[in-house]
Amino acid sequence: MATQSPLSDFDVTKFFNPTKLFQDFKLNGFNGFDFEAVLAGQRRNIEALTAANQAALEGLQSLAKRQAEMVRQSVDEANKAMKEMFAAGSPEEKAARQAELTKAAFERAIANTRELAQLVTRSQNEAVDVLNKRVAEGFDEVKGFIAKTNGKARAA
Repeated sequence: MATQSPLSDFDVTKFFNPTKLFQDFKLNGFNGFDFEAVLAGQRRNIEALTAANQAALEGLQSLAKRQAEMVRQSVDEANKAMKEMFAAGSPEEKAARQAELTKAAFERAIANTRELAQLVTRSQNEAVDVLNKRVAEGFDEVKGFIAKTNGKARAA
C-alpha cells in the first residue's frame, strides 16, 4: 500500500503568490509592469522545452526501433549467407558468391548508416525548431514589454 506524502495537499500559493508580490512591489520605472505577462512567457518557455524534449524522445524511440529492425534484418541475411556459403559448389563459385555477399552487406551498412544519420538529424531539427520559435517569440515579448513600459513612463 502506497503512503501519501504529507506535502501532497500543500499549496504554495497560500503562502507565496508571485503575482501579488510583484504587483505590490513597485520600483522606479517598473510601475505598471505586466508581471502576469512575464509569468505567462515563462510558462510558454516551459511548454516549449517540454515539446522539444518530447520531439527528441520520439526521435530516439524511432532511432532505436529502426536500429533493432536493422539488426534483425542483418542477422537474417547473415544466416542466409552462411547457408549459401556452405552449399555445394566449386571453390571459385563460393569465392565469387562471398564477394557478392560482402559487397551487398557493405552497401547495406552504408545505406543503414545514412538512414540513421537522417533520423537523428530530423529529430534534432524538430527539437531545435521548437526552441528557436520560442526564443524568437520571447524576444518579441521582451520588445513589447519594453515598448509598453516606455509608453507608460512617457505618459506619466
